[in-house]
Amino acid sequence: MAHFLLIYDRSLGQLVRDPEQFDSSAAALTARFTAEREFSGQENVEIVAFDAESEAALRTTHARYFLSLPELAARIA
Repeated sequence: MAHFLLIYDRSLGQLVRDPEQFDSSAAALTARFTAEREFSGQENVEIVAFDAESEAALRTTHARYFLSLPELAARIA
């Protein structure tokens, strides 16, 4: 199992940084807490840690973080 940190700007509809992968959930959570301090006060920034089999699996299960707003709209239509 891999552990990922995503930092997503809801107002832009895109990731702020490339996904970071960690070997342990503890390392991912530590990175999450660091990012939360870094982006403190920025209400549009969402910081999440996920466990997934791979980045490809994460991109499938949580596609909204990886697709542009037009791509998401096209999937819904």
